[in-house]
Amino acid sequence: MNITNGIITAFINTFYKNDNKDLQELRAFAEAQHVPIILRDTEGLLMNLLRIKKPQRILEIGAAVGYSACCFAEGCGCQVVTIESNPETFEIAKNNIENMGFSDRVEVRSGDARDVLVQMAEEEAAKDDPEGGFDVVFIDAAKSHYKAFWDLALPLCNDDAMIICDNVLMKGMTASDEYDPGKKYKTSIRKMREFIHYITDLPYADTCILPVGDGVSISVIDKEKNS
Repeated sequence: MNITNGIITAFINTFYKNDNKDLQELRAFAEAQHVPIILRDTEGLLMNLLRIKKPQRILEIGAAVGYSACCFAEGCGCQVVTIESNPETFEIAKNNIENMGFSDRVEVRSGDARDVLVQMAEEEAAKDDPEGGFDVVFIDAAKSHYKAFWDLALPLCNDDAMIICDNVLMKGMTASDEYDPGKKYKTSIRKMREFIHYITDLPYADTCILPVGDGVSISVIDKEKNS
């Protein structure tokens, strides 16, 4: 029996808490303005995963207003690189991160993530002493490009990295066409279904999909199996 519905989510959200007043205010602003930041139950899941994983470096694809990057940096004291394609949103994220005092731990990069990830790989290859790869990748950007983001981020990952993708159920549309009666999102739905089949069939990734928030995929990477 499926118990995931609005009533259950609302009940779970009554237990949500974030003790950082700046992040509380930023979440309230984002929710009021319908800015697509991570949902409350998704935040709870991600923060506990990070507490278990204890990453040193996190790569985020899709900064929005910088909320999740700041949560990650504060929650585990790690370094975060986040990418935002929209120039106006990039400036907002950069300002929020600076104003909340996270600029020493969060780097915001502007541009299409597909181009930025290639540039980052080139930068790492050119270094005499590379910084090391990312322990966690969080993908939360244009849904039609998830496969490209995954493939370009993989070379930047450490051998035992975790790749987390948000919104993979797309308000139920990934599971059933009945959630898109006007066929408005037909292409995005097809590409997300293809992406989910792709990551669940990879020999080097153990993947699960959870009906948390708008759907979250969690993949544990073993790059030795990809050699």
